Amino acid sequence: MDIVIASIALVFVFPLLLVVGILIRLQDGGRAVYAQKRYGQNGRTFKCYKLRSMVANADERLQEILATNPAARAEWEETQKFVNDPRITPLGHFIRKTSIDELPQLWNILRGDMSLVGPRPIVENEIAKYGEFYRDYCAVRPGLTGLWQVEGRSNTTYEERVQLDVKYTRTRTFTGDFMIMLRTVPAVLLSRGAR
Repeated sequence: MDIVIASIALVFVFPLLLVVGILIRLQDGGRAVYAQKRYGQNGRTFKCYKLRSMVANADERLQEILATNPAARAEWEETQKFVNDPRITPLGHFIRKTSIDELPQLWNILRGDMSLVGPRPIVENEIAKYGEFYRDYCAVRPGLTGLWQVEGRSNTTYEERVQLDVKYTRTRTFTGDFMIMLRTVPAVLLSRGAR
């Protein structure tokens, strides 16, 4: 199912990816696609692809913000996100709200790094937030969509996100995955919990 749906979807969204990629390049000359090391099934690392929604030097800007703004550092440590992230470009706000930035992960699905449905892929410093539940996270491939995305996304706490991931990995079924995919459509169209 992953390979068939991802292949068909990639054919249909390729023109959109091309146009948005050109717009990203035109805004600041930086790369259109951003690759970041994420942790997947069995703790294996892979390059997770996204359309770049932030300024070209986002990692350096993050370190600067964390070093100079204690309130921002506390927010980042709690949620791994900023409510008002100053690194996001105007075009980036749009592609995040519409989840267009996630579409290159269809390639990750074809490579076998990810599935259509599963927990969101995490970075190294998030492993500690999962604690004993990291084992549950590693039991499945991370997903393009999942229970967290349809249950509130950024409107949930990080602890709630972990519990949703655990619930998914312990109760997943083919029918459940199909229902999550169906629920993803209105969640994306209504931009529920998107930041």
